[in-house]
Amino acid sequence: MDIKLGKNDKKYIEGTDDVFSIMQRILMRDNKIDRDKEHFWIIGMNEAGFILYIELIALGTVRIVPVEPMNVFRVAVMKNATRVIAVHNHPAGSLTPSDADKDITDRLIQVGRILNVAVIDHLIITPEHYVSFRQIDLMDELEQSLKYVPTYQVVEQIRKEEKVIAKERLEVEKGKTKTAEEKARAAKELVKAEREHKKLLIDALLDKGVDLETVAKILEIPVSDVKKLVKKKTVKAKE
Repeated sequence: MDIKLGKNDKKYIEGTDDVFSIMQRILMRDNKIDRDKEHFWIIGMNEAGFILYIELIALGTVRIVPVEPMNVFRVAVMKNATRVIAVHNHPAGSLTPSDADKDITDRLIQVGRILNVAVIDHLIITPEHYVSFRQIDLMDELEQSLKYVPTYQVVEQIRKEEKVIAKERLEVEKGKTKTAEEKARAAKELVKAEREHKKLLIDALLDKGVDLETVAKILEIPVSDVKKLVKKKTVKAKE
């Protein structure tokens, strides 16, 4: 459902306060009907931040609102929006993002990348307050997530990051750092970065159902090394 802006509403977004100011009035207006249910809106914008539309994507229950990425981006594509902001309310008043809130944001980010429509923020609002995923660094975390990235893209990312790591290793070996101490520190940090990088990619591939042998082949390391990294993660989680 297309939401019309009022005469006093700003027509462009400069920051999260602008988003809340607009959506707060819409929430209070919409709350006259189904006031105890979660609403999920999408604000579509052009590159300059001018609002092209505000769409009520879904109306849920008191605890959850089901959202399909297809419905989110359908209007964005039709109206040539290049950036969108997701907004939904929590009738109970809590501003803490749930696992479901994080999950749908993760999915929207990945679908948006395919369609060249950037999901720049997600706000949870109540009649008085709001929380921005961008401001609490949650968007940064979800933008790094590999949960919904296709396996072939994960492999492509592995190869790309391996080239970066190889270049950094070469620079360390050439002694571009100023002192021996700096060189040793750089080498140590590089080893740590490589290990963390492998852990992240192993987790992503295993989550997608890739077996240990295939993971080892993709990363070009022994299966035993993969098992060690998985074991370390399991032990750390138990602690």
